[in-house]
Amino acid sequence: MSTRRVTRSTTTTRLQPPVPSSAASVLKPQKRSKPPRNEGEAERLLHGPYDVPSTPPTKKTRLSAPAPPPVTPTPALIGLMSGLHSTGDIDDPLPTHALASRPAEPHLTNAPLKTPGGSRLTAFPAEGIDASPSKSGKPRPTTTTGQLLDEACAHLIAVEPKLKPVIEKHRCQIFAPEGLAEEVDPFRSLSSGIMAQQVSGAAASSIKKKFIGLFNEVPAGGEELIEWRFPAPSQVAACEVEYLRKAGLSGRKAEYIKGLAEKFASGELSAKMLVDASYEEVLEKLTAVRGLGKWSVEMFACFALKRMDVFSTGDLGVQRGMAALTGKDVKKLKAKGGGKWKYMSEAEMLAYSERFAPYRSLFMWYMWRIEDVNVEAIQNN
Repeated sequence: MSTRRVTRSTTTTRLQPPVPSSAASVLKPQKRSKPPRNEGEAERLLHGPYDVPSTPPTKKTRLSAPAPPPVTPTPALIGLMSGLHSTGDIDDPLPTHALASRPAEPHLTNAPLKTPGGSRLTAFPAEGIDASPSKSGKPRPTTTTGQLLDEACAHLIAVEPKLKPVIEKHRCQIFAPEGLAEEVDPFRSLSSGIMAQQVSGAAASSIKKKFIGLFNEVPAGGEELIEWRFPAPSQVAACEVEYLRKAGLSGRKAEYIKGLAEKFASGELSAKMLVDASYEEVLEKLTAVRGLGKWSVEMFACFALKRMDVFSTGDLGVQRGMAALTGKDVKKLKAKGGGKWKYMSEAEMLAYSERFAPYRSLFMWYMWRIEDVNVEAIQNN
């Protein structure tokens, strides 16, 4: 029979410095199973086995009313709008359809719009640019989607030769034939814009993916087998606000998107209206929707509907680009301050931009780009 010998170790108790009572509940002894490896570790062990956390400063929470939709863009939103014509999100791959040239007119919707039923609407029939004006009072098409960008760029350069270096450096794919061929779901575009308000691009993409996931069941094989589809307005309108918030939306944004869905589901808003309506009617109808401010609607008309003569005086990026183009010292004006119109007054913006009609949407796009190039070279051209 074997004999088990038990060795009892003794522990030496060492007095520790007093510890604040508020921190005592979170103190954790550190393991000291090995001898100190250097002088620094020995010094730490000598003064006690505990790390005493400092008490963080108390943050005061100020309650305030929810902020209204922004009138000027977040950097993330500008990146989405001024980049490629497709966002690259899970439900928005780069288009693979053929680029067929269609009749176009700068003042009208030049993007083909998708309806919830899957049909495709355009401002003009595909056959013939010489078609007579319709009974709706639409102007006759003046060009084609294959020629629209080239004609617009030529007009901008003819009006202001200083723009030539910027236009040659940056090709605007939004209004290029491939951008004008992209089918746009107006409900999806407006909803995505609401999701992107006041958040980063990464956060907006994450919210959108979760939102789409609420309406797309993932098969047993995994996400790679699913064909992601943005929900139809009727699907969203039937949901409670709390369910939509599962995507990471704030309560207010969930209400906005649900309200937008209800207007599309009822027919108050439709792809047909957005194709046929004048710009003034589009602005009036959409700014009446909660969550869509004037700037948001202007950007939707410009970059989703592909209307070529939209101009936003409330956009600081456009204002700053115009100030640089006209020879003003943008850095000095920024440091000086001066409120909303620190770079250029609204009257100055309207008067100067009028010369670029009917291509002011493209003019705005280049005002965002103008500070990416050597401004001195432009001014001295």
